[in-house]
Amino acid sequence: MIKLVVGLGNPGKEYERTRHNAGFWLVERFAQANGMVLRKDPKFKALVGKSANGAWFLLPQSFMNLSGQPVQMLAGFFKIKPEEVLVVHDELDFPPGTVRLKQGGGIAGHNGLKDISQRLATHEYWRLRLGVGKPPPGTEGADYVLQKPSVDDRAAIDAAIQKSLDVMPQLLAGDVQAAMNRLHTEEPKKVEPAKKTEEPKKEIPAEKPGLLRSLFGKK
Repeated sequence: MIKLVVGLGNPGKEYERTRHNAGFWLVERFAQANGMVLRKDPKFKALVGKSANGAWFLLPQSFMNLSGQPVQMLAGFFKIKPEEVLVVHDELDFPPGTVRLKQGGGIAGHNGLKDISQRLATHEYWRLRLGVGKPPPGTEGADYVLQKPSVDDRAAIDAAIQKSLDVMPQLLAGDVQAAMNRLHTEEPKKVEPAKKTEEPKKEIPAEKPGLLRSLFGKK
C-alpha cells in the first residue's frame, strides 16, 4: 500500500511551469480534484496534505537537489517504509505523454531522486515517471528540464498526468500491479495540435469565440 506520495519540483513562480515540476503538477491536480488542502508545514519543509483514505501527499519546498530531507522527515515521523513511498517525477527517457511505474532501479542523474535515495538509504521506493522528452542536440538535460514545454508537449504531459490520476485509487489501495498493467498496456493518447480558426467574414457580423487558456503554474 502507498502511504506517501511525493511530487518533485522546485518552489517559486519562476519554476512552476517548467518540465522539472511535472511531479508538482500531478499532486496539485490530485489535490484540486479531491478537495485536499496542501498546507505549508515548516517542520517538514514542504506542502503537506492528507487524502480521504489517509495517504500523505508531499511537495518538498527545499528545491530539487534537497528533496530527500522532507521525505525522510515525514516518512520517519509517521513510520512509513520506503516501499510505501511513491515519488512522482519528470523523466527524460520517455516522450511527453508516456508514464511508467516501477520500484527501485537507476536514477539516471535525477538530483531529486539522488537525494531521496541517499536520505532513505535505498532505491526501493516506487516511482511514477512522467515523460518530458529528451533535450535537443546541444542542450544539457539540466537546462532542458528548467524550460517550459511547448503547448503540444504540455498537453501530452497533462494527458499522462490524468492517466496516472485514474489509477491513483488502485495505488493507494495497494493494488500496484493492476495500476501498472493499466499504465503500461494502454497506448498514450495522441494529442492533436490546435487548429487555427478562420476569421469571420466581414459582411456577416459574428461573435468571436472566447480564447480559453490553461495557466499552470531550476533545478
